[in-house]
Amino acid sequence: MTDSNLPATPIPGEKSHEPGVERPQSAPDSAAKYAAADGTVWERATLEKLAFAALDEQRAARRWRNFTRLAWLLFFVVVGWMLFSHSTPTTDPSAPHTAVVEIKGEIASGGDASAELVVAAMRGALEDKGSQALVLLINSPGGSPVQAGIINDEITRLKALHKKPVYVVVEESCASAAYYVAAAADKIYVDKASIVGSIGVLVDGFGFTGLMDKLGVERRLMTAGANKGFLDPFSPQTEAQRAYAQTMLNQIHQQFIDVVKKGRGARLKETPEMFSGLFWTGQQAVEMGLADELATLDQVARDVVKAEDIVDYTRRENVAERLAKRFGAALGEGAVHALKSAPGVR
Repeated sequence: MTDSNLPATPIPGEKSHEPGVERPQSAPDSAAKYAAADGTVWERATLEKLAFAALDEQRAARRWRNFTRLAWLLFFVVVGWMLFSHSTPTTDPSAPHTAVVEIKGEIASGGDASAELVVAAMRGALEDKGSQALVLLINSPGGSPVQAGIINDEITRLKALHKKPVYVVVEESCASAAYYVAAAADKIYVDKASIVGSIGVLVDGFGFTGLMDKLGVERRLMTAGANKGFLDPFSPQTEAQRAYAQTMLNQIHQQFIDVVKKGRGARLKETPEMFSGLFWTGQQAVEMGLADELATLDQVARDVVKAEDIVDYTRRENVAERLAKRFGAALGEGAVHALKSAPGVR
């Protein structure tokens, strides 16, 4: 018999239907719940990654747009600066004045003292009807004999064409190729402490063959032509190559000497050391006939040219032009940076 008052004994594995009583979930039910939770977390993480990737792309695109706009703005500013940055003379060029062209620093192609810029400036100065004479204000240690030779020849041509004198005023130095230029002038004025001369030619370099032998380094140089490796610092120099180079230097040196003798004429008090590459003070240069007098730019304009107003015709590659030349490179570098900052690009 069964006592109806006794609680029923639960059968293992059977769910209880007694009201108000919660039974622990079985193992299969818990696993399903956790699997569903893990799926939700994974989906959420994936959505977040996609959202952040989209934001990164938008930021990269916005940065690139801003950079492009700024670059174009900078470009137009530079172009405008280049158009209006050329300095205007302090006096009316049509009035009588002394024209000045500066030759400062190394005389070399691509620099401020290149033949291209100096010759263009000289032409502009002498073509002006108001210029009474041209003064080359020189402060240079020298440079390329080719560039100096171009300027020297043009001075001679322009003097004959415009029938105006060309003078040189030396500041700190007028040596080597700079004196090559000055020799074509009608007169050379210096300061007593200026450095003048250095009438010579050189080719310099280094040789590392002895050091390479000590280190056990072998130079492997292949050429088509016996002298194609001429002056290679890692290869020994033959006597024939040395003699050939010396012949070239002697020829250029003689060209230099001829230019100085032609330009200075009877004023030179030639000595054995004059064309040896030595240099002298301005005072010594006047005594030797390499220069004419001691004077400054203002003194020459006032006392020699008789036109105290000085107008500078010097042409220089200004900052705007340098920026314009680098604009393309900067734009390309910015594009690369923007691409690298985009998602997935490294």
